[in-house]
Amino acid sequence: MLLTQTIPVLDLRDFYAGDRRQTFVNQLGSALEDTGFFALTHHGVDTDLIQAAYAATEAFFTLPEAVKLRYEDPALHGQRGFTHFGREHAKDHPVPDLKEFWHVGRELPPDHPLAAKYPANVSPIEVPQFATVMNQLYAQLEACATELLKACALYLGESETLLSDMMRDSDTILRVIHYPPIAPDVHPASLRAAAHEDINLITLLCEATGDGLELLQRDGTWRSISALPGQIIVDSGDMLQQLTNGQLKSTTHRVVNPTDERDRRFSMPFFVHPRAEVDLTPLPACVARTATPAMPSITAGAYLQQRLREIGLTG
Repeated sequence: MLLTQTIPVLDLRDFYAGDRRQTFVNQLGSALEDTGFFALTHHGVDTDLIQAAYAATEAFFTLPEAVKLRYEDPALHGQRGFTHFGREHAKDHPVPDLKEFWHVGRELPPDHPLAAKYPANVSPIEVPQFATVMNQLYAQLEACATELLKACALYLGESETLLSDMMRDSDTILRVIHYPPIAPDVHPASLRAAAHEDINLITLLCEATGDGLELLQRDGTWRSISALPGQIIVDSGDMLQQLTNGQLKSTTHRVVNPTDERDRRFSMPFFVHPRAEVDLTPLPACVARTATPAMPSITAGAYLQQRLREIGLTG
């Protein structure tokens, strides 16, 4: 059966074509205003690299638990390396998500002003190719995200680099997730990822190894999003919603459990963050367009720490 996508599909090549550039900008903005999601093709991220990253991911997560736990440092609050199964829960959800994950962050030269502020990446020696593959993927996803944020800024009527400048040298995170087969004694309220919104500016989700992603529609029903080869799923997060005073939506989404309890799933979302000091006070033009009171001012760093407490990654 031929699968079709259930959300708008955009082609990044249009952003570089003079006669289609504005159409791409309008399509991106409309999608983020309407559903907060779209799929992206011809995104510039190497498909072979994505598959190599998934191979490295599977190699790590199928290691014995005792080995994986060597790469979990409680002092890092899950911001680098391994986070064990059941550690994270969605905001306001009573039971943990059915997942374990690994975080890859930005690598800066030692003399960079922010080098001491970001934790160092961890690398599993049992999977020698892991660090190289993930760092290459990080760089390609960031290049794609930069172009998408430029298009987003243009849609908002702002300077083209307004949003992309916010992410320069930021602590953007590549999360590598393993959803294991469902255990027979799992809590009935447990999901692979319970309903939540992403906190960051935008998220780029490399084609997952299986379906299960759903977004909450305005009528209260859930829409399934297909995991199709060659597509990256993009969604807007809480920080972009805050900055635009709600003009662009941070849409609730989840990952549901499979019908086959033996099924496992891998995914790799790329969470694009602003630097901690970035002021997320809503843009005046967005306040005027939404015709609603401006959301309270807050920095990106304060916003992130608040969310990490809410999902159980820090005290």
